Amino acid sequence: MTQTDPIRSSRTRLTVLQMVPELEEGGVECEAVEMGTHLARHGHRSMVASQGGRMVAELKKEGSTHVRYRFMGEKSPRCLWYIFPLRRLLIEKPVNVLHLRSRVPAWVGYLAWLSLPRRRRPALITTFHGFYSVNAYSAIMSRGERVIAVSETIKHHILSHYRTPEARIAVIYGGYDDRRFDPRRVGHERIQALRSAWGIRGNDTPVIFFPGRITRLKGHALFIQSLARIRHRRWVAVCAGDLKENPGLATELKTMTDAAGLSERIRFAGYCADMPAAVLAATIVVSASIKPESFGRIAVEAAAMGRPVVASAHG
Repeated sequence: MTQTDPIRSSRTRLTVLQMVPELEEGGVECEAVEMGTHLARHGHRSMVASQGGRMVAELKKEGSTHVRYRFMGEKSPRCLWYIFPLRRLLIEKPVNVLHLRSRVPAWVGYLAWLSLPRRRRPALITTFHGFYSVNAYSAIMSRGERVIAVSETIKHHILSHYRTPEARIAVIYGGYDDRRFDPRRVGHERIQALRSAWGIRGNDTPVIFFPGRITRLKGHALFIQSLARIRHRRWVAVCAGDLKENPGLATELKTMTDAAGLSERIRFAGYCADMPAAVLAATIVVSASIKPESFGRIAVEAAAMGRPVVASAHG
């Protein structure tokens, strides 16, 4: 945020409601928490609606309010039950800015917003965080009064596939929290605790770090195949991501690792709560997505911590 940012300079106390499916892990969720923190620190009322998750505690600690809608992360008609409770919330607070960050909650939020008289509607913002499949369902992300694209390539995607006037699109790059991702703020004990948890002995073992959700898009299989080609070198690889999110794929990746003879060298560490320390515990960070990333948050986080990044040559 710059010094001229209206959120920072506004003398009016705004109430901003962000909507995401859940608050477990991932770039969209991190941005929602970080934006909530920024708003609260500058005297605004920050609210986030989701079906919950492990990041709710951090959200509340940093001054935001969480509104739980149990089925908000499901691609199911029952999430439409929340239209009227949400409509009441928009009126009662009242909400000044409604920020929709994902398709399921965006439909709920948009329909609640549309049901209000024009004079009572908050400002409506949508953020295109990814290359959503091009169809009527995804088109909801282009319905904002202002549409945020997280990179120039996402802006091009919107203009190529939807009838959104270019004047309504603002490119606001994804970023990182410079209060967290600052190597001067990470103590040696945090780094050593993670290396110990990963089963890495000594400080001279090169660590190849692969953070990412357990989805095929992130390229775990490509990562394992690539490591097999450098098996003659000395290294340990750590994959950080919640294995419970996709247990079928997690089992498949472990089987692949065993078949490659790398089960003693590749660790599947699960969810990592201390990403700044994890990046500093690594020698090199990898982003192996098999399709273009809309932004690629891990690359800038690693760069901010002074670690080199190897990334897929697209996006």
